[in-house]
Amino acid sequence: MLILRLLLFPFGILYGCAAWLRNKCFDRALLPSEAYPLPVISVGNLNMGGTGKTPHVEYLIRLLSDKYRLATLSRGYRRKTRGFVLAGPEASAESIGDEPMQYWRKFPNITVAVCENRREGIRQLLEMQPDLQVILLDDAFQHRFVRAGLSILLTDYHKPFNKDHIFPTGKLREFRAGYKRADIIVVTKTPKIFSPITRRAMTEEIKPLQHQKLLFSYLKYNTPRPLDPFNMFPCKESYGTVLMVTGIANPDPLEIHLKESGFFNELETMIFPDHHYYTLKDVQRISQTFHNIVTRNKVLITTEKDVMRLNDPELAALLEDIPVYYLPVEVDFHKTDKTVFDQVVNDYVRKNQRK
Repeated sequence: MLILRLLLFPFGILYGCAAWLRNKCFDRALLPSEAYPLPVISVGNLNMGGTGKTPHVEYLIRLLSDKYRLATLSRGYRRKTRGFVLAGPEASAESIGDEPMQYWRKFPNITVAVCENRREGIRQLLEMQPDLQVILLDDAFQHRFVRAGLSILLTDYHKPFNKDHIFPTGKLREFRAGYKRADIIVVTKTPKIFSPITRRAMTEEIKPLQHQKLLFSYLKYNTPRPLDPFNMFPCKESYGTVLMVTGIANPDPLEIHLKESGFFNELETMIFPDHHYYTLKDVQRISQTFHNIVTRNKVLITTEKDVMRLNDPELAALLEDIPVYYLPVEVDFHKTDKTVFDQVVNDYVRKNQRK
Protein backbone atom coordinates (compact mmCIF):
# COMPACT_ATOMS: atom_id res chain seq x y z
CA MET A 1 0.00 0.00 0.00
CA LEU A 2 2.84 2.41 0.86
CA ILE A 3 4.53 1.70 -2.49
CA LEU A 4 1.24 2.35 -4.32
CA ARG A 5 0.83 5.68 -2.50
CA LEU A 6 4.34 6.72 -3.45
CA LEU A 7 3.66 5.83 -7.10
CA LEU A 8 0.42 7.83 -7.07
CA PHE A 9 1.86 10.83 -5.22
CA PRO A 10 2.91 12.80 -8.36
CA PHE A 11 -0.60 12.43 -9.80
CA GLY A 12 -2.01 13.68 -6.50
CA ILE A 13 0.18 16.78 -6.67
CA LEU A 14 -1.03 17.51 -10.20
CA TYR A 15 -4.66 16.98 -9.18
CA GLY A 16 -4.26 19.13 -6.07
CA CYS A 17 -2.56 21.93 -8.01
CA ALA A 18 -5.39 21.97 -10.55
CA ALA A 19 -7.92 22.28 -7.69
CA TRP A 20 -5.77 24.98 -6.03
CA LEU A 21 -5.57 27.00 -9.27
CA ARG A 22 -9.34 26.72 -9.73
CA ASN A 23 -9.92 28.00 -6.18
CA LYS A 24 -7.52 30.89 -6.74
CA CYS A 25 -9.49 31.88 -9.85
CA PHE A 26 -12.64 32.06 -7.72
CA ASP A 27 -10.85 33.92 -4.91
CA ARG A 28 -9.66 36.59 -7.38
CA ALA A 29 -12.98 36.77 -9.24
CA LEU A 30 -11.46 35.39 -12.43
CA LEU A 31 -14.26 32.83 -12.34
CA PRO A 32 -17.78 34.05 -11.51
CA SER A 33 -19.39 33.19 -8.18
CA GLU A 34 -23.04 34.16 -7.81
CA ALA A 35 -24.70 35.23 -4.56
CA TYR A 36 -28.46 35.20 -3.94
CA PRO A 37 -30.92 37.41 -2.06
CA LEU A 38 -31.97 34.61 0.32
CA PRO A 39 -30.16 32.29 2.74
CA VAL A 40 -28.16 29.59 0.93
CA ILE A 41 -26.52 26.99 3.17
CA SER A 42 -23.91 24.62 1.74
CA VAL A 43 -23.12 21.24 3.32
CA GLY A 44 -20.08 19.43 1.99
CA ASN A 45 -16.69 17.94 2.67
CA LEU A 46 -13.06 17.83 1.57
CA ASN A 47 -13.02 14.03 1.57
CA MET A 48 -14.76 11.92 -1.06
CA GLY A 49 -17.95 10.58 0.50
CA GLY A 50 -18.78 8.91 3.78
CA THR A 51 -18.80 11.91 6.15
CA GLY A 52 -22.52 11.84 6.97
CA LYS A 53 -23.90 14.60 4.73
CA THR A 54 -27.38 13.10 4.45
CA PRO A 55 -28.26 12.99 8.18
CA HIS A 56 -26.76 16.46 8.67
CA VAL A 57 -28.89 17.87 5.85
CA GLU A 58 -31.88 16.18 7.49
CA TYR A 59 -30.93 17.82 10.79
CA LEU A 60 -31.02 21.22 9.05
CA ILE A 61 -34.39 20.38 7.49
CA ARG A 62 -35.83 19.56 10.92
CA LEU A 63 -34.32 22.72 12.35
CA LEU A 64 -35.69 25.08 9.70
CA SER A 65 -38.64 23.60 7.81
CA ASP A 66 -41.29 24.44 10.43
CA LYS A 67 -40.38 28.14 10.22
CA TYR A 68 -39.35 28.69 6.60
CA ARG A 69 -40.26 27.61 3.07
CA LEU A 70 -37.28 25.44 2.33
CA ALA A 71 -35.77 23.57 -0.62
CA THR A 72 -32.88 21.15 -0.96
CA LEU A 73 -30.79 21.13 -4.12
CA SER A 74 -28.48 18.21 -4.86
CA ARG A 75 -26.49 17.00 -7.82
CA GLY A 76 -28.44 13.73 -7.74
CA TYR A 77 -25.36 11.52 -7.77
CA ARG A 78 -25.63 8.44 -10.05
CA ARG A 79 -29.19 9.25 -11.13
CA LYS A 80 -30.17 8.20 -14.65
CA THR A 81 -31.53 11.61 -15.68
CA ARG A 82 -29.89 14.91 -16.55
CA GLY A 83 -30.61 18.55 -15.90
CA PHE A 84 -33.11 20.01 -13.45
CA VAL A 85 -35.58 17.52 -11.96
CA LEU A 86 -38.12 18.31 -9.27
CA ALA A 87 -39.15 15.50 -6.91
CA GLY A 88 -42.78 14.45 -7.18
CA PRO A 89 -45.07 11.41 -6.88
CA GLU A 90 -43.37 9.71 -9.83
CA ALA A 91 -39.84 10.28 -8.50
CA SER A 92 -37.49 7.40 -7.83
CA ALA A 93 -33.87 6.91 -6.83
CA GLU A 94 -33.08 6.42 -10.52
CA SER A 95 -34.63 9.75 -11.52
CA ILE A 96 -33.34 11.98 -8.68
CA GLY A 97 -30.77 9.91 -6.73
CA ASP A 98 -31.12 7.98 -3.47
CA GLU A 99 -30.34 10.85 -1.07
CA PRO A 100 -32.81 13.39 -2.59
CA MET A 101 -35.38 10.58 -2.73
CA GLN A 102 -34.88 10.04 0.98
CA TYR A 103 -35.40 13.76 1.68
CA TRP A 104 -38.59 13.83 -0.38
CA ARG A 105 -40.10 10.75 1.26
CA LYS A 106 -39.31 11.88 4.80
CA PHE A 107 -40.13 15.58 4.46
CA PRO A 108 -43.11 16.06 2.11
CA ASN A 109 -43.51 19.69 3.26
CA ILE A 110 -40.27 20.83 1.56
CA THR A 111 -39.18 21.18 -2.07
CA VAL A 112 -36.57 18.69 -3.28
CA ALA A 113 -34.73 19.23 -6.57
CA VAL A 114 -31.62 18.01 -8.36
CA CYS A 115 -29.41 19.68 -10.97
CA GLU A 116 -25.74 19.27 -11.90
CA ASN A 117 -25.49 23.03 -12.47
CA ARG A 118 -26.37 24.51 -9.09
CA ARG A 119 -26.79 28.04 -10.46
CA GLU A 120 -29.31 26.76 -12.99
CA GLY A 121 -30.99 24.74 -10.25
CA ILE A 122 -31.35 27.78 -7.99
CA ARG A 123 -32.62 29.87 -10.91
CA GLN A 124 -35.34 27.35 -11.67
CA LEU A 125 -36.28 26.93 -8.02
CA LEU A 126 -36.73 30.70 -7.56
CA GLU A 127 -38.68 30.91 -10.79
CA MET A 128 -41.04 28.15 -9.69
CA GLN A 129 -41.21 29.28 -6.04
CA PRO A 130 -40.67 33.04 -5.74
CA ASP A 131 -41.58 32.86 -2.02
CA LEU A 132 -38.79 30.37 -1.22
CA GLN A 133 -36.97 31.39 1.98
CA VAL A 134 -34.02 28.96 2.39
CA ILE A 135 -32.02 26.71 0.04
CA LEU A 136 -29.87 23.85 1.32
CA LEU A 137 -27.10 22.80 -1.07
CA ASP A 138 -26.16 19.16 -0.59
CA ASP A 139 -22.50 18.24 -1.30
CA ALA A 140 -21.54 21.66 -2.66
CA PHE A 141 -18.35 22.68 -0.83
CA GLN A 142 -16.38 22.59 -4.11
CA HIS A 143 -19.25 24.05 -6.19
CA ARG A 144 -17.98 27.62 -6.04
CA PHE A 145 -20.02 29.03 -8.91
CA VAL A 146 -22.60 29.51 -6.13
CA ARG A 147 -21.54 31.69 -3.21
CA ALA A 148 -23.23 30.14 -0.19
CA GLY A 149 -23.92 32.51 2.67
CA LEU A 150 -23.15 29.81 5.24
CA SER A 151 -20.73 26.97 4.49
CA ILE A 152 -20.71 23.83 6.64
CA LEU A 153 -17.75 21.46 6.22
CA LEU A 154 -18.05 17.88 7.50
CA THR A 155 -15.13 15.60 8.30
CA ASP A 156 -15.18 12.02 9.63
CA TYR A 157 -13.80 11.51 13.14
CA HIS A 158 -12.12 8.27 11.99
CA LYS A 159 -10.54 9.90 8.91
CA PRO A 160 -10.34 13.69 9.43
CA PHE A 161 -9.21 15.81 6.50
CA ASN A 162 -6.07 16.89 8.34
CA LYS A 163 -4.84 13.26 8.31
CA ASP A 164 -5.89 12.47 4.74
CA HIS A 165 -4.06 13.00 1.44
CA ILE A 166 -4.98 14.42 -1.94
CA PHE A 167 -6.63 12.06 -4.44
CA PRO A 168 -5.55 9.53 -5.74
CA THR A 169 -3.02 9.02 -2.92
CA GLY A 170 -5.86 9.64 -0.45
CA LYS A 171 -9.45 10.81 -0.66
CA LEU A 172 -9.15 14.60 -0.50
CA ARG A 173 -10.86 16.50 -3.33
CA GLU A 174 -8.50 19.43 -2.81
CA PHE A 175 -5.59 20.39 -0.57
CA ARG A 176 -6.30 20.51 3.16
CA ALA A 177 -6.10 24.32 3.18
CA GLY A 178 -9.55 24.37 1.56
CA TYR A 179 -11.05 24.04 5.04
CA LYS A 180 -10.45 27.77 5.53
CA ARG A 181 -13.49 28.56 3.36
CA ALA A 182 -15.87 26.96 5.88
CA ASP A 183 -17.88 28.88 8.47
CA ILE A 184 -18.64 25.77 10.53
CA ILE A 185 -16.54 22.59 10.71
CA VAL A 186 -18.32 19.53 12.08
CA VAL A 187 -16.37 16.44 13.09
CA THR A 188 -18.89 13.67 12.47
CA LYS A 189 -19.36 10.08 13.69
CA THR A 190 -17.62 10.69 17.00
CA PRO A 191 -18.20 8.28 19.89
CA LYS A 192 -21.25 9.08 22.00
CA ILE A 193 -18.97 9.30 25.03
CA PHE A 194 -16.55 11.95 23.90
CA SER A 195 -13.81 13.04 26.28
CA PRO A 196 -12.68 16.66 26.65
CA ILE A 197 -9.09 15.46 26.08
CA THR A 198 -9.99 14.04 22.64
CA ARG A 199 -11.92 17.21 21.77
CA ARG A 200 -8.95 19.39 22.73
CA ALA A 201 -6.51 17.21 20.77
CA MET A 202 -8.63 17.33 17.60
CA THR A 203 -9.09 21.08 17.96
CA GLU A 204 -5.33 21.54 18.15
CA GLU A 205 -4.81 19.30 15.10
CA ILE A 206 -7.49 20.90 12.90
CA LYS A 207 -6.61 24.45 13.98
CA PRO A 208 -9.89 26.23 13.19
CA LEU A 209 -9.55 29.89 12.24
CA GLN A 210 -10.85 32.59 14.55
CA HIS A 211 -14.13 33.00 12.66
CA GLN A 212 -14.80 29.25 12.42
CA LYS A 213 -16.90 27.14 14.78
CA LEU A 214 -15.50 23.63 15.34
CA LEU A 215 -18.28 21.30 16.54
CA PHE A 216 -18.67 17.56 17.11
CA SER A 217 -21.60 15.32 16.20
CA TYR A 218 -22.47 11.64 16.53
CA LEU A 219 -24.87 9.18 14.93
CA LYS A 220 -28.08 7.99 16.59
CA TYR A 221 -29.64 4.82 15.20
CA ASN A 222 -33.39 4.51 15.69
CA THR A 223 -35.65 1.46 16.01
CA PRO A 224 -35.46 -0.94 13.03
CA ARG A 225 -38.29 -0.43 10.55
CA PRO A 226 -39.57 -2.91 7.96
CA LEU A 227 -38.85 -2.45 4.26
CA ASP A 228 -42.52 -3.30 3.67
CA PRO A 229 -44.84 -1.46 6.13
CA PHE A 230 -47.19 -4.44 5.90
CA ASN A 231 -44.37 -6.83 6.81
CA MET A 232 -45.71 -9.98 8.44
CA PHE A 233 -42.44 -10.49 10.33
CA PRO A 234 -42.43 -8.71 13.71
CA CYS A 235 -39.01 -7.37 14.68
CA LYS A 236 -37.58 -9.27 17.64
CA GLU A 237 -35.28 -8.10 20.39
CA SER A 238 -32.54 -10.50 19.31
CA TYR A 239 -31.63 -12.82 16.45
CA GLY A 240 -29.30 -15.72 15.92
CA THR A 241 -27.87 -14.19 12.74
CA VAL A 242 -28.07 -10.80 11.04
CA LEU A 243 -27.27 -10.42 7.34
CA MET A 244 -26.15 -6.80 6.88
CA VAL A 245 -26.56 -5.59 3.29
CA THR A 246 -25.26 -2.13 2.38
CA GLY A 247 -24.23 -0.03 -0.60
CA ILE A 248 -22.93 3.08 1.17
CA ALA A 249 -19.53 4.77 1.29
CA ASN A 250 -18.70 3.72 4.84
CA PRO A 251 -20.65 0.81 6.37
CA ASP A 252 -18.35 0.58 9.41
CA PRO A 253 -20.50 2.71 11.79
CA LEU A 254 -23.55 0.53 11.08
CA GLU A 255 -21.54 -2.65 11.66
CA ILE A 256 -20.10 -1.26 14.89
CA HIS A 257 -23.56 -0.24 16.08
CA LEU A 258 -24.99 -3.68 15.36
CA LYS A 259 -22.12 -5.41 17.16
CA GLU A 260 -22.55 -3.18 20.21
CA SER A 261 -26.34 -3.51 20.30
CA GLY A 262 -26.51 -7.17 21.37
CA PHE A 263 -29.09 -7.57 18.60
CA PHE A 264 -27.67 -10.91 17.37
CA ASN A 265 -25.17 -13.71 17.94
CA GLU A 266 -23.55 -13.78 14.49
CA LEU A 267 -23.16 -11.18 11.75
CA GLU A 268 -22.75 -11.79 8.03
CA THR A 269 -22.21 -8.94 5.58
CA MET A 270 -22.78 -8.25 1.88
CA ILE A 271 -21.10 -4.97 0.92
CA PHE A 272 -21.84 -3.25 -2.40
CA PRO A 273 -20.26 -0.05 -3.83
CA ASP A 274 -21.52 3.34 -2.68
CA HIS A 275 -24.84 4.36 -4.31
CA HIS A 276 -25.04 0.92 -5.96
CA TYR A 277 -28.23 0.36 -7.94
CA TYR A 278 -29.40 -3.15 -7.11
CA THR A 279 -30.21 -5.42 -10.03
CA LEU A 280 -32.43 -8.49 -10.09
CA LYS A 281 -29.27 -10.60 -10.05
CA ASP A 282 -28.00 -8.75 -6.96
CA VAL A 283 -31.23 -9.27 -5.08
CA GLN A 284 -31.42 -12.92 -6.11
CA ARG A 285 -27.91 -13.35 -4.67
CA ILE A 286 -28.93 -11.53 -1.48
CA SER A 287 -31.99 -13.79 -1.15
CA GLN A 288 -29.94 -16.93 -1.75
CA THR A 289 -27.30 -15.85 0.79
CA PHE A 290 -30.00 -15.21 3.37
CA HIS A 291 -31.72 -18.56 2.80
CA ASN A 292 -28.37 -20.36 2.97
CA ILE A 293 -27.83 -19.16 6.53
CA VAL A 294 -28.47 -22.22 8.66
CA THR A 295 -29.97 -20.34 11.61
CA ARG A 296 -33.76 -20.14 11.52
CA ASN A 297 -33.85 -17.05 13.75
CA LYS A 298 -32.39 -14.57 11.26
CA VAL A 299 -33.04 -11.11 9.80
CA LEU A 300 -31.74 -8.88 6.99
CA ILE A 301 -30.69 -5.38 8.06
CA THR A 302 -29.90 -2.54 5.67
CA THR A 303 -29.73 1.27 5.69
CA GLU A 304 -32.39 3.85 4.93
CA LYS A 305 -30.42 5.01 1.90
CA ASP A 306 -30.27 1.45 0.53
CA VAL A 307 -34.03 1.19 0.90
CA MET A 308 -34.42 4.01 -1.61
CA ARG A 309 -32.72 1.73 -4.18
CA LEU A 310 -34.40 -1.50 -3.06
CA ASN A 311 -37.91 -0.09 -2.95
CA ASP A 312 -38.78 -1.23 -6.46
CA PRO A 313 -41.77 -3.61 -6.87
CA GLU A 314 -39.77 -6.08 -8.93
CA LEU A 315 -36.90 -6.16 -6.46
CA ALA A 316 -39.13 -6.12 -3.38
CA ALA A 317 -41.02 -9.17 -4.71
CA LEU A 318 -37.82 -11.21 -4.43
CA LEU A 319 -37.53 -10.24 -0.75
CA GLU A 320 -41.15 -10.71 0.31
CA ASP A 321 -40.43 -13.97 2.18
CA ILE A 322 -37.51 -12.39 4.08
CA PRO A 323 -37.76 -10.18 7.20
CA VAL A 324 -36.01 -7.04 5.86
CA TYR A 325 -35.51 -4.10 8.19
CA TYR A 326 -33.59 -0.84 7.90
CA LEU A 327 -32.10 1.36 10.59
CA PRO A 328 -32.98 5.07 10.32
CA VAL A 329 -30.12 7.25 11.49
CA GLU A 330 -30.02 10.82 12.80
CA VAL A 331 -27.26 13.06 14.10
CA ASP A 332 -26.96 14.93 17.35
CA PHE A 333 -24.28 17.19 18.80
CA HIS A 334 -22.26 16.92 21.97
CA LYS A 335 -23.11 19.11 24.94
CA THR A 336 -23.23 22.81 24.04
CA ASP A 337 -22.33 22.16 20.38
CA LYS A 338 -26.01 21.66 19.56
CA THR A 339 -26.89 25.08 20.97
CA VAL A 340 -24.03 26.74 19.09
CA PHE A 341 -24.87 25.04 15.78
CA ASP A 342 -28.59 25.81 16.02
CA GLN A 343 -27.96 29.43 16.98
CA VAL A 344 -25.44 30.11 14.18
CA VAL A 345 -27.78 28.59 11.56
CA ASN A 346 -30.93 30.28 12.89
CA ASP A 347 -29.21 33.68 13.20
CA TYR A 348 -27.87 33.48 9.65
CA VAL A 349 -31.24 32.52 8.18
CA ARG A 350 -33.15 35.13 10.19
CA LYS A 351 -30.79 37.98 9.32
CA ASN A 352 -30.65 37.19 5.62
CA GLN A 353 -34.32 36.88 4.77
CA ARG A 354 -35.44 38.87 1.74
CA LYS A 355 -37.00 42.17 2.64
